[in-house]
Amino acid sequence: MAMHALTGFSLVSLLSFGYLSWDWAKPSLVADGPGEAGVEPPSAAPRQPPHIIFILTDDQGYHDVGYHGSDIETPTLDRLAAEGVKLENYYIQPICTPSRSQLLTGRYQIHTGLQHSIIRPRQPNCLPLDQVTLPQKLQEAGYSTHMVGKWHLGFYRKECLPTRRGFDTFLGSLTGNVDYYTYDNCDGPGVCGFDLHEGESVAWGLSGQYSTMLYAQRVSHILASHSPRRPLFLYVAFQAVHTPLQSPREYLYRYRSMGNVARRKYAAMVTCMDEAVHNITWALKRYGFYNNSVIVFSSDNGGQTFSGGSNWPLRGRKGTYWEGGVRGLGFVHSPLLKRKRRTSRELVHITDWYPTLVGLAGGTASGADGLDGYDVWPAISEGRASPRTEILHNIDPLYNHARHGSLEAGFGIWNTAVQAAIRVGEWKLLTGDPGYGDWIPPQTLAAFPGSWWNLERMASARQAVWLFNISADPYEREDLAGQRPDVVRALLARLVDYNRTAIPVRYPAENPRAHPDFNGGAWGPWASDEEDEEEEEEASRARSFSRGRRKKKCKICKLRSFFRKLNTRLMSQRI
Repeated sequence: MAMHALTGFSLVSLLSFGYLSWDWAKPSLVADGPGEAGVEPPSAAPRQPPHIIFILTDDQGYHDVGYHGSDIETPTLDRLAAEGVKLENYYIQPICTPSRSQLLTGRYQIHTGLQHSIIRPRQPNCLPLDQVTLPQKLQEAGYSTHMVGKWHLGFYRKECLPTRRGFDTFLGSLTGNVDYYTYDNCDGPGVCGFDLHEGESVAWGLSGQYSTMLYAQRVSHILASHSPRRPLFLYVAFQAVHTPLQSPREYLYRYRSMGNVARRKYAAMVTCMDEAVHNITWALKRYGFYNNSVIVFSSDNGGQTFSGGSNWPLRGRKGTYWEGGVRGLGFVHSPLLKRKRRTSRELVHITDWYPTLVGLAGGTASGADGLDGYDVWPAISEGRASPRTEILHNIDPLYNHARHGSLEAGFGIWNTAVQAAIRVGEWKLLTGDPGYGDWIPPQTLAAFPGSWWNLERMASARQAVWLFNISADPYEREDLAGQRPDVVRALLARLVDYNRTAIPVRYPAENPRAHPDFNGGAWGPWASDEEDEEEEEEASRARSFSRGRRKKKCKICKLRSFFRKLNTRLMSQRI
């Protein structure tokens, strides 16, 4: 009898192995039910903290998942979300570094000094070393912690590396934009280097493997070698679906009818990532982790519409503070949820994962620790009201000031030329330059059909204050700033309150010592403690010098300002 069962399992497994499968030990999407052979049966309530698997995707747009009506196939994400809790009032940050920093610290950007842009590869900057990270808190609670994927939180010193910030193991890239096969990354003409690391060593030998597949396989190997009796934290930060647009050919074929070439490649990458998530969840079941696991899925920012992504019907794109830039894809899938198969519209922010997951692990983390996040597990698992009532999207004092903003326009309490965005209750306020505010229907880019491209361009650029009732108008089509000056004034006052708690921006000049040619051809730590101190002193002197000359006008100053703005616009397209 046992032999017949074994033979049956082998036959089913072999039939399910297709070109979609990457590991001979993992079946494809055909076998994904809880009762499949070789998968752990249901068990009693867990007696230990749950295994936590946090999956973060890169640049996946709000419209780029099947359950949001996408033309992209995501059967695994659709099923996991349907069986869990969909988060449909969930917010992230508009670009990479800020979202990752807030996830791992539970703090707003204004409280880590990362208010402006991303951490560039050549900058002597990283996630502040005095911050206790999420994996460090979980290590204190007895967890084994592992990271696979994209770091993008700085690496100029060894103390900045993932293995020094709370992760027992790390396989992935330190920068933000690498080739999916060669793992090369160029941060400007001639400034190129290899970026795939295992632990604190360069993983030259893994080059040539498609990163999405490589990362999913590494997760399976971690699960295969770990005991389910010890709590596990897996942070899986896929490079997908960030540019460059690269995908294995077999995934491209199914989207061959798509006229938009960028969208076709992007769709293939999303579907490939979806299967990677399938293989991870199957491995959780196979190796005995699933029944006591919590799987969190999140995007890191809005989709880049110029590279195949779509945030329709939301306004804006990656890099903006419109809903298309900050409204995230998110869901929680877990056998431990008390109320499954539902949609939650409670307010949740990416900073909330820190106290929520620490709480699940049996630890404590709250505002008393300087956190901006809240424990939202009762809201997710039981359907209770979220403790969160507002979100500071950001205050960026370095971003180009809006021409039409002023202190007078901000009732004398806030300079509306400064880029800032805040959500309080149903109301959302934006000041300064929020970024490109177009509504971009699917399939309109990158072919640029003129009639569609000009269909819903942002009508007015001669303003610096916008107010929306997001609950009634999630697409930000009706600006109420002129009708509700009382609400505008109240939200500006909240920005003032937040700004009083902000620390100085950390955005140092690039250091030529970081060039990969000086580091064996790979991106990696380059600064010693002495160099770090010198960088801090130089940055301090530069800030003092800048303050002393702030009001002086000259032609060279205007020229520098012009090129700085031009560079900002160019880089906004890249990031």
